[in-house]
Amino acid sequence: MAVQMLPPAAAAPDAATLARPGAAKIWQAAQDFEAMALGQFLAPMFDTVDTARSVFGGGDGEAAWKPMLVQQMARQVAAHGGLGLAMPVFRQMLRLQEQRNKE
Repeated sequence: MAVQMLPPAAAAPDAATLARPGAAKIWQAAQDFEAMALGQFLAPMFDTVDTARSVFGGGDGEAAWKPMLVQQMARQVAAHGGLGLAMPVFRQMLRLQEQRNKE
C-alpha cells in the first residue's frame, strides 16, 4: 500500500503579485484568517490539558493568558506555512476585488 504525501503548503505570492494595488493588505488578511482558523483548531486541544498540576499551577491567571498563547502559536504556525489555507483565500479575495473593480 503506497502512502501519498500531502502537497507542500503554497508559498507566499511573488513580488509582482504583491505590488498590485491592495494585494499586500489582502495577503495579510488571508494570513490572519488562516491564523484565526488554526487558533480555532488548537483551542480544544489546550482545553483538555489539566493545568492544575502544571508548573504554574493553573488558576485564573493562567486561564486568562491561555487564549493569547494559543493565538500566538496559531500565528507562528500560519507564518511558517500553516495548512496552506492563506493562498487559496488570497486568490479568491483578489478575484473578488477584480470583479468589483470591473463593475
